[in-house]
Amino acid sequence: MATVEVRDEGPVRIVTINRPEVRNAIDRETADRLEEVFVVFDRDPTVRVAVLTGSGDTFCAGADLKAIAVGVPNRLEDDGAGPLGPTRLQLTKPTIAAIEGYAVAGGLELALWCDLRIMATDAVVGVFCRRFGVPLVDGGTVRLPRIVGLGRALDLILTGRAVGSEEALLMGLVGKVVPTGQAVTAAIDLASDLARLPQTCLINDRASVYEGVQLPFEAAMRNECNHGRRSLEAEGFDGARSFVNGEGRHGEFGTAW
Repeated sequence: MATVEVRDEGPVRIVTINRPEVRNAIDRETADRLEEVFVVFDRDPTVRVAVLTGSGDTFCAGADLKAIAVGVPNRLEDDGAGPLGPTRLQLTKPTIAAIEGYAVAGGLELALWCDLRIMATDAVVGVFCRRFGVPLVDGGTVRLPRIVGLGRALDLILTGRAVGSEEALLMGLVGKVVPTGQAVTAAIDLASDLARLPQTCLINDRASVYEGVQLPFEAAMRNECNHGRRSLEAEGFDGARSFVNGEGRHGEFGTAW
């Protein structure tokens, strides 16, 4: 049985961590497979958005501590792939985490790696590895403060407490909460919406956001302008003409990009 399952729904690729017997905890083999899957996704012109989820009733419980305890650790070099696989990749396309059950420890870090997060009502996130002296090494200390702010990030990281869906939504950790069992469906629907938008502009604006947070203000503004110029040349001017002709108003999109 594959530890990572991949299927497509049109331009959306659904990636499922498939180790329900250990709450989708990730061992070295699964981490390598996840890395490979997302490298392939980023290079595949037939798909535009990816959804990451877990099988059964759990998103991901983090690294497989049982495997680590018996001497089969995840990768821990400071370059190349992350311990959980794709967490150091900088993709060019959007990814969405569909969270059911628990997204804790490294599982939370995987969700933070995604651009957007959708969470089931009864799902739980948290830095549960705090309880065992296991550190965040898949970008958690880097991404969490950028998403929810320094104060909230320190609260979650230092205490390791459980965070429910309502609080996660209020702090901006997730963008949407849906009924239990519907996170994947909601994520696919959102991914499909993103996939039918003008792609050059979407990809360039996304890149500008990620690059901009690492640049001084003036450099970030120049970088945004450069991305924007390429987007206008590729599709923005045509999009303006489409608007004049009545397309794209009231939430309706008539052009396939």
